[in-house]
Amino acid sequence: MQALSPKKIAAAALALAGLCAATAAQAALNVLACEPEWQALTQELGGDKVSVSSATTALQDPHRVEARPGLIARTRRADLLVCTGLDLEAGWLPLLVQQSGNDRIERGRPGYFEAGSFVPRLDVPARLDRAEGDVHAYGNPHVHLNPHNVALVGAALARRLAEIDPANAAFYQARQADFSARWGAAMRKWEQQGAPLRGVAVVEHHKNMAYLLNWLGMKSLGTLEAKPGVEPSGAHLAGLLSQLKQQPAKMVLRAAYQDARASQWLAERARIPAVVIPYTVGADEQSRDLFALFDTTIARLAGAAR
Repeated sequence: MQALSPKKIAAAALALAGLCAATAAQAALNVLACEPEWQALTQELGGDKVSVSSATTALQDPHRVEARPGLIARTRRADLLVCTGLDLEAGWLPLLVQQSGNDRIERGRPGYFEAGSFVPRLDVPARLDRAEGDVHAYGNPHVHLNPHNVALVGAALARRLAEIDPANAAFYQARQADFSARWGAAMRKWEQQGAPLRGVAVVEHHKNMAYLLNWLGMKSLGTLEAKPGVEPSGAHLAGLLSQLKQQPAKMVLRAAYQDARASQWLAERARIPAVVIPYTVGADEQSRDLFALFDTTIARLAGAAR
C-alpha cells in the first residue's frame, strides 16, 4: 500500500478540520420548552439555530405532567429550559430536572429561563391558604394569553439565546426585531377586532383566561371550579346558573384541554354559547402557531358575542 505524501496528509487534515468546523457551526442549540407557546416563540426567535421541543402538548393540563423516560432524556440534553414559572410547573418540573442530572438548566443558571418573571402579574394573593384550592403564590401563571406579555417575553428570550450562544447573537437579535414588528402589527389588528368585546361578561372553567380577559376588557362573573384546581360540582354549577339569571353572561369559556361536560351543562341551561379557546399552540388545526392562536381566539370570542 502506497504511503500518503506529507502534502496529501496535510490536505486531508485540513478537510477534516473544515468538516468538523462546519458540523459545529450547524449544531443547533438544544431547547426544551415546558409549554407549546414557548416552543413556538423559541422557534420564531431561533430559526434553524435551535432545536426545540415541548414537554407538554396543547391538550394536556400544564399543571400535571408525568416525567416519562423520553422526557427525562430530552431534559438531560437541553442547553436551555424555557418555562412559564410562577409555580405553574411546580408539581413536576423540579423532579424532572433533578432526574435529568442536567445542572445547566437548574434554577438560577443561564440555562433556566422563566417567562413569568418578565411580565406584569395578575391575581397575586394577599395571603396563602391551601384550603382555597390550587392558589399560585406568585400570581396567575397563565401569562401568554395577553400578546403584550408574549412581546415582553420574546425580547427577554432573545437576549438569553444570545447569552448562551454568543456566536449567533446577531442572528437572534435580527429574528427578534422581525418578530416584534410582525407581532406589533398583529396586536393592533387583534385589538381592533376585539374592541366590541369590551365589557362582555363570561364564565370561565378555570382562572386560566385572566390575562386574555384583562387584555380585551372583558369581565369574568365566576368559574366552573368552586376553587382553583377542584373539579366542578353539581351544587356549584347550580349556584352559578342561579346567579346568571340575575347577572347574565354572554358565554362559557373553557380551554381545549379541559373537560367539556361542565361548560356544556351550564351553557345549555343558561342558553348561552359554550366556547372552546385553543389556549395554546397546536390545540386544533386553526391554531398552528402563535399568530394563528390569537386569530382563532379572537374570532371565536367575537362570534359568540354577536
